[in-house]
Amino acid sequence: MVKDKAGWIWGTGRRKSAVARVRLRDGAGKIVINGRPVETFFTETRHRNDVVAALEVTQMTQKVDVFINLAGGGYSGQAGAALLGIARALKKMNPEFDHVLRDNGFLTRDSREVERKKYGQKKARKRFQFSKR
Repeated sequence: MVKDKAGWIWGTGRRKSAVARVRLRDGAGKIVINGRPVETFFTETRHRNDVVAALEVTQMTQKVDVFINLAGGGYSGQAGAALLGIARALKKMNPEFDHVLRDNGFLTRDSREVERKKYGQKKARKRFQFSKR
């Protein structure tokens, strides 16, 4: 277990342009994101489920307190970043969780990013309408 001076275990998660800095410590299962409870920060159930997925798989839901600082991106990207950050912190907390977290795909960074728009086209891949005559 790798703790800092204050007793925190840190994990960083990124998804699209969102960055999550996650801190874990022993506790009663409180999850706070940017100073707000997870229920008020993420209004959609799927995003809340993403955040707690790694905790549920490792059965640490009621055993640790999670504090997350999120920046950038949208709700989906932020939920994915939080998931990766929590999974990395749990792995630091207990290296035996590595196999379970990796099997569920929680330790794999989703590298997909938005493709840039190209000049002479409507979007990244969509062309302007072609008219032969």
